[in-house]
Amino acid sequence: MLYFRKTPGWLKKLFPQAIWNFDDNEKKIFLTFDDGPIPELTPWVLDTLKEFGARATFFYVGNNIKKHPELFKRASDEGHSIGNHTFNHLKGWRNSHEDYMANIALCEKAIVECGAGDPARLFRPPYGQLTFSLAKKISASYRIIMWDYLTGDFDQSLSPEKCHVETIKGTKPGSIVIYHENVKAEARIKYSLPKFLDHFSSLGYQFCAIE
Repeated sequence: MLYFRKTPGWLKKLFPQAIWNFDDNEKKIFLTFDDGPIPELTPWVLDTLKEFGARATFFYVGNNIKKHPELFKRASDEGHSIGNHTFNHLKGWRNSHEDYMANIALCEKAIVECGAGDPARLFRPPYGQLTFSLAKKISASYRIIMWDYLTGDFDQSLSPEKCHVETIKGTKPGSIVIYHENVKAEARIKYSLPKFLDHFSSLGYQFCAIE
């Protein structure tokens, strides 16, 4: 499986309208979680974050919000930020702009109807797939949030230990870090996330939601 765990600078420059990381002058880390909410992992993630007093940003799939509105509401009520991850986890390279934007709108509708009240203004494309023209269209209404470090927790060929060690090494002040709320990631996220939070908490870092 080929993917970048640490996002290279040249890739960030291709989409300057997206946010890849934040100011590195403060000891802050921006944890993000994609693909939820799901009952197999979301309650555990929220419990673990609460244990460390950490806030995070959840990029939720609209279809999962509709299936599990109580998990969506819990994340929102506990002070985490919610972002749009399309309704059906669409690939931006395989769908027309019209279909993709309509799917974003469906996710937004689910977010509002299931308790947020106001629409989310954060968006992350599934698989990180965007075209230049699609990014321009989306950025007219949303802050596009990409990432500085990808944990690779979805990669079943990656051991939990290696996933964790490499994530610690790759995370810097201001990093936007991605974990995933899906069953493929379960072994790696359950091994890594508590240790990640403990490690950086001991170094005086704050875990912040993206507003």
